[in-house]
Amino acid sequence: FLLNKCQVNEKFNMTEDNHSLTTEFVLIGFSNHPELRTILFLVFLTIYLITMVGNLGLVALIFLERHLHTPMYIFLGNLALMDSCCSSAITPKMLQNFFSKDRIISLYECMAQFYFLCLAETADCFLLAAMAYDRYVAICNPLQYHTRMSNKLCLQMATGAYIAGNVHPMIHTGFLFRLTFCKFNQINHFFCDVLPLFRLSCVDPYINQLMLFIFAGSVLIFTITLVVISYLFILFTIFTMKSNKGKGKALSTCASHFLSVSIFYGSLIFMYVRPNSGNEGDKDIPVAIFYTLMIPLLNPFIYSLRNKEVINVTKKFLKIS
Repeated sequence: FLLNKCQVNEKFNMTEDNHSLTTEFVLIGFSNHPELRTILFLVFLTIYLITMVGNLGLVALIFLERHLHTPMYIFLGNLALMDSCCSSAITPKMLQNFFSKDRIISLYECMAQFYFLCLAETADCFLLAAMAYDRYVAICNPLQYHTRMSNKLCLQMATGAYIAGNVHPMIHTGFLFRLTFCKFNQINHFFCDVLPLFRLSCVDPYINQLMLFIFAGSVLIFTITLVVISYLFILFTIFTMKSNKGKGKALSTCASHFLSVSIFYGSLIFMYVRPNSGNEGDKDIPVAIFYTLMIPLLNPFIYSLRNKEVINVTKKFLKIS
C-alpha cells in the first residue's frame, strides 16, 4: 500500500512539474530586430502622441463647442474616445518593452490588456453603425432628422455601444480563464491578444475559438449589415438627386465615414473571423499594428480634415488661445 501511494505521489509530482502553470508571459514584440529598437521606439512614440492629441483634442472640441452637440459629432466624440482607449491599452507597455530586459507581463495584466482592447474595438463597431444610421436619416429623411435622431435615441445608441463593448470582452475573458498555459510563455506579439494565447494553451482552445468566431462574427455581421443597408439607401437617394451640388455635398458628408468603416472592418475581419485565424503567427503583427495603432491615428484626421465645421471650430479655439 505504501509503495503504491509513493508511486502515485511521484507520478503526480512529475505531472505537476511537466505541466507547471504559467502566470507570466514574455512579449517578444520587435525584439528580433534589436538594431531597429531606437527607431521603432521613436516611431511608435510619435504615433501614440499624435493619436492622443488628435483624438482627445477632437473630444475636447466637441465637448466645449455647443454648435457641435449634434448626434453626428456626439458619436464622433465617443469614437475618438474609444480610439484613445484602444491605443492606450497597447502602446505604453509596448514602448516600455523596447528597453526592458525581461519584457514580462503577468497573466492578469495580459487579461486586462485584451479586455480594454476588445472593449474599444467592439464599441467602435457599434458607434460606426450608429454613425451610418445617422447619415442615412440626415440624407434620406432630412425633414424628419430632428425627430428621428432625438437626444434620447442618440444617448441610447451610445450607451448600447458601451454596454456591448463591455459584455463582449467579458465573455472572452471569462473563457480565457478555462485555459491553462503550461508550454512556452513567450508570446510572439507586441501585446496580449487572444489568438497568441490560444497557441500557448495546453488545453484545447476549440471552445474559445468557437466563441470568438460566434460572438466576434455576430458583432461584425450585425453592425456591417446596418452600415451596408444604410449606405445602400444613401446611394439610392444621392443618385436620384437632381442637383449636382446636392450630390457632391451628400457624397462629401459620407466619404470620410465610409473610408473609416472600410479600413476598420476589413482589418478586423482579416484578423479574427477568417479561417485559421489563430494559426498565422508572425502574419498577425502587421494587421494588428494597422487596426490597433494606425486606425486610431488616422480617424481624427479622416473626419476633421474633410469637415469644415470641425476646421472652423479648431481655428476659433486656436485664435482664442
